[in-house]
Amino acid sequence: MGTNPQEMNMMSIRKRLAGLRLRLEGVASAWTVDTYESLLQFYVDILPRLMEAERCTIYVIELGTNRICSKFGTGISEKQIEAPREGSVAGRVITTGEGVIENDLDRRQGFHTVIGEETGFITRNMVCVPIRSVTGHGVTGAIQVLNRKGGRPFTGPDLDLLEEVGNYLSMSIESIILNQEIIRISSQMDREVKRFDRSFFLDTPFVAESPAMLDVLDLVHLVSRSPVNVLLQGEHGTGKELIARLIHETSTRRDRAFVAVNCAAIPENLMESEFFGYEKGAFTGADRLKRGRFEEASGGTLMLDEIAELPPLIQPKFLRAIQEGEGMRLGGSKIIKYDLRLVSATNKDLKAEVEAGRFRDDLFFRLFSVEIRIPPLRERREDIVPLALNFLKEVSTRFGREVGGFAPEVLNLFEAYHWPGNVRQLRREVERMVALTGDHEQIGVDKCSRDVLTAAGDARKGDSSGYSIPKQVQDLETTLIRKALDATQGNKLRAAKLLGITRQGLHKKLKRYQIS
Repeated sequence: MGTNPQEMNMMSIRKRLAGLRLRLEGVASAWTVDTYESLLQFYVDILPRLMEAERCTIYVIELGTNRICSKFGTGISEKQIEAPREGSVAGRVITTGEGVIENDLDRRQGFHTVIGEETGFITRNMVCVPIRSVTGHGVTGAIQVLNRKGGRPFTGPDLDLLEEVGNYLSMSIESIILNQEIIRISSQMDREVKRFDRSFFLDTPFVAESPAMLDVLDLVHLVSRSPVNVLLQGEHGTGKELIARLIHETSTRRDRAFVAVNCAAIPENLMESEFFGYEKGAFTGADRLKRGRFEEASGGTLMLDEIAELPPLIQPKFLRAIQEGEGMRLGGSKIIKYDLRLVSATNKDLKAEVEAGRFRDDLFFRLFSVEIRIPPLRERREDIVPLALNFLKEVSTRFGREVGGFAPEVLNLFEAYHWPGNVRQLRREVERMVALTGDHEQIGVDKCSRDVLTAAGDARKGDSSGYSIPKQVQDLETTLIRKALDATQGNKLRAAKLLGITRQGLHKKLKRYQIS
């Protein structure tokens, strides 16, 4: 089956989300505070020697608050000092924007004496100057030098020197503030991207009323609690990626990355760079470092869709990555460790591929510990009508339409059809029918695709049961009503909405069919 426009759009959005997350991770790693903090620490270390003093402290106004906190200082690594606006020299300098010299602090009470009692350091004199924003946002902090050695007082030239230093410090201080805000925003955006990613791609209700799918969910519940690798076996359109995401979202790795890759969609000559990445300059056009899919998924889950299509030449490198948990970027010499869960998926018999020599047996045995077979829709007919109703609700909302539900004959055809494209084909069928149906109009058999109608005609030709149409409609309506009441725990209003009829209409049918 081909990929429809909606699925292509979802794939495009997923790629953009993945790209945005990588950029955010790049921001968080590139904008480190180490460089700026090292520079400020240099000033804290050098200024007392330069000005023949005992200590130096740098205060910063925290972004978004009015708190004045010591960012760096001699002897205060274990304790951050918060200076009040009123009663402290730093607070006065930041408030007025004017530098000051205080030479008799040991004979006066103030904030310095409070801190002295806590730290054991007695402040005798001090020179303090403001650090002004280079982008015109006023004063961002203050720098103060304490206790001139030899009992000498601070003088005007000391104030001038410190003010000159303050001008240079302003750029570093502002960079730290901006850096902290960028990291905060990038972390918040990353959380929003992950939240949107989960809500967008897991918004399809997972329908499992059939015994076959309930067994699958039991297996998912069991394997999600352990770190074992999993192989999902199933036809196209059965929802293998949805199951893989379910395994990830219910595991301890749920807060880390889920990276899904279609092995059949990657050209063989790009396979190694795609999965293992490359260093800048590794080949012509490699103008930057690129992390591979194994590296991106580290800490989380890597889904290898269409794993049977993995080219033989790349299989040994995959074996090492899975067996040893490590790999190397193209053009690099550094071994990169991977910590990830592997969920592979295929619609082929992987053991048969091994026997045919197209898939390595050692990779086959390393690839997974647990195999989960996802049944095709024709083997889980109990799920067809609930899936169709869920798709109808989701598609109607997305299209901004208010159709009058399915005619009973349509659901009868749905249950009888063999659905070679499985859940994906059913969704597309519902989308088509909603698009062709007017608002408040019931979706009739005439809106079904040729495939569904042809199969229904063939089935009728071979049907010798003698059931009349009214009898089939009655049986179907009875089944649907019971299912709706079970799904809503007997709530008739909600059941009527699920069925696409009024509450009065449901009441009449309950009475007509003697459903209690």
